[in-house]
Amino acid sequence: MIVKNGRGVVRVIDQPLLPHRFAIKDLLTHRDTAEAIRDMTIRGAGTIGAVAAFGLAQGCLEAPDDADGFWRYVRQVYETLVKTRPTANDLKHNLDRVMARIQAMPPAKAKRAAVAEANAISNWYAQVGERIARNGLKLIKNGTRMLTHCNAGWLALQEWGSAPAPVYLAHRKGRKVFVWVDETRPRCQGANLTSWEMMQEGVPHAIIPDNAAGFYMRRGEVDVVITGADRIAANGDTANKIGTYEKAVLAHENGVPFYIAAPTSTFDPRCKSGDDIPIEERSADEVLTIAGRDGDGQIRRVTIAPKGAKARNPAFDVTPARYITGIITERGIVRASREAIRKLLR
Repeated sequence: MIVKNGRGVVRVIDQPLLPHRFAIKDLLTHRDTAEAIRDMTIRGAGTIGAVAAFGLAQGCLEAPDDADGFWRYVRQVYETLVKTRPTANDLKHNLDRVMARIQAMPPAKAKRAAVAEANAISNWYAQVGERIARNGLKLIKNGTRMLTHCNAGWLALQEWGSAPAPVYLAHRKGRKVFVWVDETRPRCQGANLTSWEMMQEGVPHAIIPDNAAGFYMRRGEVDVVITGADRIAANGDTANKIGTYEKAVLAHENGVPFYIAAPTSTFDPRCKSGDDIPIEERSADEVLTIAGRDGDGQIRRVTIAPKGAKARNPAFDVTPARYITGIITERGIVRASREAIRKLLR
């Protein structure tokens, strides 16, 4: 975030334009930042969490200087941001972290502290991604073929990402690796974002239809599955992009290790199990239409379903802990169990 004339400007990559065009978008107010989270201009649990923290810092800078007006405005900003997307735990976690930091401060001091805390959160994610990369590196041998779902790379968590981070590190160390990239319908974050990232990193990979993962697992062409997470319950049940549950069941059936990679900020000890995780349902238009670049180089959205067709669009599903081999965190790899998670977080 850049502070200009006492106002905060949050600068983000405009992710819906990828992979066809790279552009930076300036979010001038906390309302712009909230909308960027809501409409998925930015996405990924870590990035959502960091951007939400910056959005709250923006709100603090926008707020009146008198104490009553300041706190009334800041509480409204908090409510606006916390309601943008319900599933990712990092969003509320970081909003609460900023609020705790500025609690009981006079407005002028609170404004400075909010900006400092948001910057600290962003920097923390970059450090966490590198630790996840190092902790997960032992899973990526020379010749490993990994499968991942959706995008959990450095677009989703600054600098390193989570799920692909061990592969990126292995590749940089000269190990031969290969990644199967699920397309991840309906928004195609795998085809649009993960593949784009892999190309920037020079990692060999292939995009596959979401329903092809089992085909390659059964043929013995997948050595490990690693995905990100949006919220991890106290018992190890994990919410991630829709379709992750299916990959975990297929991996279990075919004897393929299935790992989650996520920072500890993604754990929610208040959720006893996956049944308590709120699941966002998004617009049916995301299922009924698709965007891409046509032969003239123009990005267009087209309808792919019959006129008048209905659709359902859950954005996430929950993978039960029994299908998860382990969770890769910045503090190490732990079992997806209540006891192991309690020890990790204490």
